[in-house]
Amino acid sequence: MSIEELPPRESMEFDVVIVGAGPSGLSAAIRLKQINADLNIVVVEKGSEVGAHILSGAVIDPTALDKLIPDWRTDDDCPLKTHVKVDKFFWMTESSAISLPAFMMPPLMDNHHCYIGSLGNVCRWLSRKAEALGVEIYPGFAATEVLYDEHGAVRGIATGDMGIAKDGSLKASFTRGMELLGKYTLFAEGARGSLSKQLIAKFALDANSEPAKFGIGLKEVWQIDPAKHQKGLIQHSFGWPLDTRTGGGSFLYHYDDNLVAVGFVVHLNYSDPYLSPFEEFQRFKTHPAIRAVFEGGKRLAYGARAITEGGYQSVPRLSFAGGVLIGCAAGFVNVPRIKGVHNAMGSAMLAAEHVSAAIAAGRANDELGEYENAWRGSPVGQDLYKVRNVKPLWSKFGTVIGVVLGGLDMWCNTLGFSLFGTQSHGKPDRATLDPARAHKPIPAAKPDGKLTFDRLSSVFLSNTNHEEDQPVHLKVADMALQKSSERDVYAGPSGRYCPAGVYEWVEEGASPRFVINAQNCVHCKTCDIKDPNGNITWVPPEGGGGPNYEAM
Repeated sequence: MSIEELPPRESMEFDVVIVGAGPSGLSAAIRLKQINADLNIVVVEKGSEVGAHILSGAVIDPTALDKLIPDWRTDDDCPLKTHVKVDKFFWMTESSAISLPAFMMPPLMDNHHCYIGSLGNVCRWLSRKAEALGVEIYPGFAATEVLYDEHGAVRGIATGDMGIAKDGSLKASFTRGMELLGKYTLFAEGARGSLSKQLIAKFALDANSEPAKFGIGLKEVWQIDPAKHQKGLIQHSFGWPLDTRTGGGSFLYHYDDNLVAVGFVVHLNYSDPYLSPFEEFQRFKTHPAIRAVFEGGKRLAYGARAITEGGYQSVPRLSFAGGVLIGCAAGFVNVPRIKGVHNAMGSAMLAAEHVSAAIAAGRANDELGEYENAWRGSPVGQDLYKVRNVKPLWSKFGTVIGVVLGGLDMWCNTLGFSLFGTQSHGKPDRATLDPARAHKPIPAAKPDGKLTFDRLSSVFLSNTNHEEDQPVHLKVADMALQKSSERDVYAGPSGRYCPAGVYEWVEEGASPRFVINAQNCVHCKTCDIKDPNGNITWVPPEGGGGPNYEAM
């Protein structure tokens, strides 16, 4: 049987369909059930289990969680146990870590009311709360298609077919996907969601917003010497090893039993095609102030994920006929705080309240303009508005001047005004690379296997797995363009911006070959964002494929 001869999919009807079992999708499901226990709700999740694809720092602002589950602090099953006790900020040079006095930091940057933990484990806990309320959760099923009615309104999603071979033929294990239909569909896919991206284009949701902006966040979890562990300590830094024209920074979070989460963020509007975020992360750990923390410790986990960084200006229209965008699919990360969980949950609860009201009024598959009109005046919009200029000022003026101006603007916004109005972002991230001739290659240090590591050993720790005999889920639209531009003009940046060793140019005389090691993909989506021609598109692989993070 060919794909053209496939039988129709089976379908299931729900009141609400939710795509993605992250903090926003699960919060929406819980809030819907809290309002109306009779609602029939399904959450579909492409990871092999809830939390398998979740990666975040994470220092979590509990303001949204307090509203969703007020008694979470007394719930022994809740994984958030470490309260922030000490909050430090550093400017890094190659040999020094200069501490910035706390009085210089705007009140918006205070973290002392926050908690440190694994967002993946928080999502596992939220999924149990949702299921106890009667929410159906289907992990291991990737939503691959948006379904529309005869009027063009969203009527649900279809999960991907399983058991298709790399050559497109159907294997003996072939199983047709399912249609999940609802009165409203909530897209909670996270940063650069594949269906959200399609919806933004189809409905021109970004027609009146700034270009979406992103960063890449790389993270490791270490178990360190108990004598060095300071439970409740968090520290952030900017500066070395990045130059002053390249935005980004680091975090170290001490939590639970001798665990430290260490991460490095690089803004994806960087210009040097030779820059490798992965190598800069490894280099960062060799700093004298950082190396000492991890010497004698053991690396337990590794992962990477794109981060939405456009903030207030880049949020697209959130509503369209039959559905809405919530969480990081919409872009609600507060960049200077490196926090998005509270806004993801807050936007989800706000959407759930408008969805439930619409269903109660007998509505279905129309546009929830009330949600679109409400978010700017909500705590989510207020949070993002106050920091709206930090990222564009950093991008325009570089790290030193830009961070100072951004800090000044946050202080002013605390007092209710801004000296800068609302700044624009300019180019999309894929358009910021310089031709390779304007830069010199950056030599990568040889990893020592104790503090610094290579990509493949890191991917191993992410427990990434894909069915090998399946179509490649990283689609190159024009291979000739990849050669003439990505390689010949930009010197093949895909081999450096990818944190998992997916892409490589194999030189074979006059015919270099672009190799895609799709099995390595940790689903960070950086290639979908940073390819200079927008020539690579990430689509969901067979459900359950990808990383299997245990506690990220």
